[in-house]
Amino acid sequence: MTVLHQIDPIALDLGTWNLPLLGSVHPQIHWYGIMYLLAFIAAWWLGQRRVRAGRLPGVNEQAYGDLVFYCALGVVLGGRLGYILFYDLPTYLDQPLQVLKIWEGGMSFHGGLMGVVFAAWLWSRKQKLHLFDTVDFIAPLVPPGLGFGRLGNYINGELWGKPTEAGWGVVFPSAPELQHMSMQQIQAQFAGGALDQFARHPSQLYQAGLEGLVMFMVLWWYSRKPRPRYAVSGVFALLYGVFRFAVEFVRVPDAQIGDHGYLAFGWLTMGQVLSLPLVALGLFFLWLSRRSPTLQPALSH
Repeated sequence: MTVLHQIDPIALDLGTWNLPLLGSVHPQIHWYGIMYLLAFIAAWWLGQRRVRAGRLPGVNEQAYGDLVFYCALGVVLGGRLGYILFYDLPTYLDQPLQVLKIWEGGMSFHGGLMGVVFAAWLWSRKQKLHLFDTVDFIAPLVPPGLGFGRLGNYINGELWGKPTEAGWGVVFPSAPELQHMSMQQIQAQFAGGALDQFARHPSQLYQAGLEGLVMFMVLWWYSRKPRPRYAVSGVFALLYGVFRFAVEFVRVPDAQIGDHGYLAFGWLTMGQVLSLPLVALGLFFLWLSRRSPTLQPALSH
């Protein structure tokens, strides 16, 4: 079955406001921003459950709230800077104000991950905890946010997949082969079946399912009982690296990189290059965990 993507990325249009000093402004709430909000709410709620269960000894709910705040900054700043550095530096050097337009997309998971680890390091120093006790605690809370983020990509009609001949897929009006047509023309031709040939893999939904749902189920189950230090982080890094590497084969790469988005062999993408170290790191952490101590939950009183 072929589906026509026609979701408005703007969830709420607040109209035009005339404000003192600022003049005429047109505030809008985008679904992409709402997905980020849902990601932080999910992490906060799930983490509160684990804190109450004593899974991070010596840390109360207020301290955990500080960790969520630190990590939220790490995700946004790291994700944005990572995208700029890894994927589109020339554009942002030429148009620096584009850095602020997060609602238009342009976030890197790998940059966001580095931002979260740095934020966790700052928070762990303050709490006098080992960094990877904190990272192991955080890891199961991340996949729901990844899932919400990929849903935001789908709603935005961005990061779509390659054409598919499987008899099903999604027709994205933002794809280059349809950009010359109005939405009315696209709807009319789609109704007649003329656009089925332009159906693409909804790679955003593949990633939402793998990085969001599957990773959450595995990590939440795996971390139900105490594991040696590095083990949960290792499973997270290994799963994400493998899932992301696999989905890149059906996802359209960023055309501004390399040869039409490919760095080598006519198929290797930046996303795959950045995911390979995560696979290696995941395996290394799992090996390291074999001789590492296990943080025991604090006894409830």
